[in-house]
Amino acid sequence: MPEGVLIFAPTGRDAGLTRDLLVRTGLEARVCADEAEFFHRLEQGAGAAILADEALSPQNVNRLLDVLGSEGPWSDLPLIVFTRRDSTDDVLATLEPLGNSTLLERPVRVNTLISAVRAALRARRRQYEVRDLLVAQAEADRRKDEFLAMLGHELRNPLAAIRNAHSVLVRLDLDDERAARQEEVIDRQTRHLARMVDDLLDVSRVTLGKIALKIEELDLEEVALSCLRELEAEGTAERRDLALGVATEPVRVQGDPVRLEQVISNLLQNAVKYTPSGGRISVRVRQEGEEAVVRVQDSGIGIPAEMLPHIFDLFTQVESSLSRSQGGLGLGLPLVRSLIELHGGRVTAASEGSGKGSEFAVRLPLARAAESRGAGRDRRRSPRAAAGVEAPEAPGGGDTGLLVLVVEDNPDGRESLRDLLEIWGHRVVLAEDGNAGLAQALATHPDVALIDIGLPGIDGNELARRIRATFNGDCPCLIAMTGYGQPEDRARALQAGFDTYLVKPVEPDTLSRLLAETRERRAAG
Repeated sequence: MPEGVLIFAPTGRDAGLTRDLLVRTGLEARVCADEAEFFHRLEQGAGAAILADEALSPQNVNRLLDVLGSEGPWSDLPLIVFTRRDSTDDVLATLEPLGNSTLLERPVRVNTLISAVRAALRARRRQYEVRDLLVAQAEADRRKDEFLAMLGHELRNPLAAIRNAHSVLVRLDLDDERAARQEEVIDRQTRHLARMVDDLLDVSRVTLGKIALKIEELDLEEVALSCLRELEAEGTAERRDLALGVATEPVRVQGDPVRLEQVISNLLQNAVKYTPSGGRISVRVRQEGEEAVVRVQDSGIGIPAEMLPHIFDLFTQVESSLSRSQGGLGLGLPLVRSLIELHGGRVTAASEGSGKGSEFAVRLPLARAAESRGAGRDRRRSPRAAAGVEAPEAPGGGDTGLLVLVVEDNPDGRESLRDLLEIWGHRVVLAEDGNAGLAQALATHPDVALIDIGLPGIDGNELARRIRATFNGDCPCLIAMTGYGQPEDRARALQAGFDTYLVKPVEPDTLSRLLAETRERRAAG
């Protein structure tokens, strides 16, 4: 009886008389014979409970607290307590932890009782409405997560094919100037789409509290310089004739290096996006008091005063023809704020107004234990010198290559990846679904298997399990290359037997490095 009234008065005739009175007025009521029945029915649900003060033993009050606390934050069960005039103060003290309680002194007037019960039931119905809304919201969040995961997968598959095709074109060394320009377009837009997909999925995970940081002690200067190398590799600032000023010093913090790099990259991309050609961008990393501070300043379009309080809100963008031409979903800055707050820090924005540029400052607590280890070391570096470090190129020479099995159901992704691998000097066999992949693995015994997760037939995780079970100690290196990027997807894949988990679109340098490492291990073994 989730909307009925439970009555527990262990002595006297209060229970029966109260039930009869409520039933005559059209209300549902049930008398509980003892504590066991009362708490059993209370756990099943009730609209309100009527108790006599003699039922409020310390043991019963503690059990009431346990039962009511287990119902969730939406619940605040109304309690109506019959009490004697001389015990009112004691009952009030007893009921204080229970919250939503009403005292009625004996003898109870009929109208007062009916009015109190009806008010209690109305309040309880509102609580049930809140509960139903929370359940519906949770279900909507679950479906949204499923949709975003599928959206990420569906977007990353074509992105992977585009990235592979671009890498093939670059390595064919075409002389046509127009072809080179188109290669740059493909590269820029692929990176742009990949960032938007990542931001979209990350904002959802942060909002729902599903991001777990991998905290370690690190140098914030190194993180910033890594982001600058990436920015220079993309060439966006150079193409737009933006002057880049850098002033950094070693500052150690406790943080997740991947997420902090994401924060600084987002701020840099934001500065480039909102700064017209010929403008200036500066990056500073230093210690200020007891904090490590990263400042990204630009001479761009600035932020109007009325926008400053909302600049970190979801889907907020400074409106201008420049910003809209650069695209974006308005997710970067909200993600920056959320990630920095997860690190125990804060981020602020400042601007003197439209056309006067802006500055974003990220503040993080210092890693106190690292100060003595970092003292006295001069680690200042030029970002352009740092940018000279390049990832190793793919293997050359056909006889040094690996036999690589590619299991991918997207035809463009499959064929473009084969072309790239063959340019690198590897031999390639293809399969378009899980069963064909298993057959090819058994027939060819490849050195490496690049396997998509969302395959027809048996999925990639099951395929990895079967390959590992079949080859036992002489198993190929199993690399997942998939559009599913949620942490739980990665955990399932690694548990299934994959050695490495890569999210599409995979950077060619990353794949090249993994294959080179595999080749070296096999040569040494």
